Amino acid sequence: MSERPLAYHHTPGRGPTLLFLPGYASDMSGTKALAIEGWAKAYGRACVRFDYSGCGASPGAFEDGTLETWRDDALAVVDHLIEGPVTLVGSSMGGWIALLVALARRDRIAAIVGVAAAPDFTSWGFTDVEKSVLARTGRLEQPSDYSDRPTVTTRAFWDAGERLRVMSPTIPINCPVRLLHGQRDADVPWELSVELARALRSADVQTILVKDGDHRLSRDADIAALISAIEMLTP
Repeated sequence: MSERPLAYHHTPGRGPTLLFLPGYASDMSGTKALAIEGWAKAYGRACVRFDYSGCGASPGAFEDGTLETWRDDALAVVDHLIEGPVTLVGSSMGGWIALLVALARRDRIAAIVGVAAAPDFTSWGFTDVEKSVLARTGRLEQPSDYSDRPTVTTRAFWDAGERLRVMSPTIPINCPVRLLHGQRDADVPWELSVELARALRSADVQTILVKDGDHRLSRDADIAALISAIEMLTP
């Protein structure tokens, strides 16, 4: 499929194919990915979930990965594994990658669903002190709310993120987009989804705010809202 072997699960069915894009240091075994696959199987829809290189079941070292690397992994899946139109479902960093994939393959993308989408987080997600550590040592370790292990960010990842920033007054994406975001998200400001909706050139954009929702949006009600958003975009 690409120069880097990737672990994936492909559920055959009618298109557009749902492609789940995990968040930073996440993988395809999370609640949202499995729920989407379960819905796809129940309704005969095509679905792919996969792990970026160095993540989950895919070989490689996590710290060798960058936003560019993982964008290219997603493009390889679109180009070599999936036939026909694709609906991208991106969680957190996966929402950023979804935008990058949509910009690179405009003729293939039928729709986008973002869940706490975090485009350009290298520009707003780090303090000056943290940026200084990255510049000086090449890596940053931070406590994680989702794992016993610290979250590691490399200078290479940060540099790639700065090169691949997408937020601008007009983002030339014309497909339908749905953006879900919890207003108690402690990692990605919910206002970012409102800003993103405003910037997208598409006229078919809806922002769905969950007042008591956190970053993960993995409760039963959150998953139901996500599936509802996907159903709205699925012919």
